[in-house]
This record gives sequence, C-alpha cells and structure tokens, in this order.
Amino acid sequence: MSFKINFSGKVVLVTGATRGIGAALARDFHAAGADLILTGTDSKQINELNQNNADAGVTNIRHIQADFADAASLQCFLDEIAHCKRIDVCINNAGTNRIDFIDSTKVEDYDLLSQVNLRAPFLISRQVSRLMKKANYGRIVNIASIWSVITKPKRSIYSTTKFGLVGMTKAVAADLGAYNVLVNAVSPGFTMTELTQSVLSDKEIQELSAQIPVKRFARPEEISKVVLFLSSDLNTYITGQNIVADGGFVSV
Repeated sequence: MSFKINFSGKVVLVTGATRGIGAALARDFHAAGADLILTGTDSKQINELNQNNADAGVTNIRHIQADFADAASLQCFLDEIAHCKRIDVCINNAGTNRIDFIDSTKVEDYDLLSQVNLRAPFLISRQVSRLMKKANYGRIVNIASIWSVITKPKRSIYSTTKFGLVGMTKAVAADLGAYNVLVNAVSPGFTMTELTQSVLSDKEIQELSAQIPVKRFARPEEISKVVLFLSSDLNTYITGQNIVADGGFVSV
C-alpha cells in the first residue's frame, strides 16, 4: 500500500493563493503534480505570475484575478470555472478580517466579510459541486479559523463568518457524500505568514507563542499538509469535519 500523496492528473482550485497559507498550498499541490487554478486580487501580480510561468515553460498553472469583495468580479470567476471540464479539488482559502467591538462595528465591514468569507465559498462550492457530482469524485476544503470554534473580543463579525463557514461545510458534506465528494474545513491557529509578521510585533508574537502548548506559531506549510491529506485519495472517509490545526491553543 502506498501512502504517497499524488495529485497527478487532478485539477486543483485554490483561492487566495498568492500569499500566506494559500501560497504554501499552491507550492505543495504543484509539487504533488496537480494542474492548478489559482486566484489573487492584485491584477498586476497575477499578470506577472502568469508571465513568469510562461517564460519558465510551466503550462499546468493558471492564475486568475478575482476580487470576491466585488460581486461582479466574483460572478466573472464563477462563469469562468463553469466552463472547466473538471475540478477535482477546491480549496476555499481566500478571506479577510476586520476587528472591532460589537457596538462599534460597521455594516460595511459586516457586508465585506460576509461577501468574502462566506458568500464566495458558498457560491464557488455550489459551482464546483456540479462538476464533482458528474465525475462522482471531489474534495472541498474550506479554510476557517480557530475563531470558528472559540472567539475573543472584537471578533463578532469574523467569528460569525467562520462559524458559518463550518456550518456550511457540514451541510454541503451531507449533500455530496453519496457522490464520493468529501467536504471538510481546516481551522488554522496562529500562523507565521507575511501578514502576521506585518501586524504583530516580536513581543506580541512571543507573548502569543507562550500561550500555545507547542510554544510557537504554525508555519504555512504545516497547515498545507493537513489540507493536502484531506484533499487526497488517502482521505476516503473523513467528511463534514472541522480539523483544528493550532498547536493545542483552543484546548487550554
């Protein structure tokens, strides 16, 4: 029996794939042989990435500019993937955040997070599920957060969307299980991404690390490994679950 993760011949869609956990996912799926459809919001960066791949002779990676905060951009993306012959794996990774106390929250921020963190994954999952049902095969992984199982002050909007994303995961798993389409969520804890390093000071990182049983932040590739397993043929029976990858933080 082979336990090697291999995505050769499979088409994998990863949203929010130009930085952080999304970029790690793109690298790991590519290394495992997948044909990739990757999204990002920055059109200049997307054009550069596509040009770099063309210059390097890479033909199995396609970057698409898509801003899920914009309804028209999201619809254009949905129309594009509707023309795909197949999508074997879908990773709904794109997300955003705004923090504030409930009495100071803005409706505009609620609408933004709902659009990006919940509405887009729902509509993308709806679209790819049609292809997966026809193929009688598929894997969907939604990237949630530890704030989908616990919360803290100023997280009312973010937790609303991430709790909702996990609820959606469970419901979609129930819809698609009979078609060999497995649907799960992964909830990362504190992860050392470019964004984390830009918004937290060294002192804040040290203080937070001390609260985590393993005494450090996750590396993006550690979250990626969990997602790759759930997305692979090694996973044949796990569905409707929210896998918390947080170094034990929510348990203490």
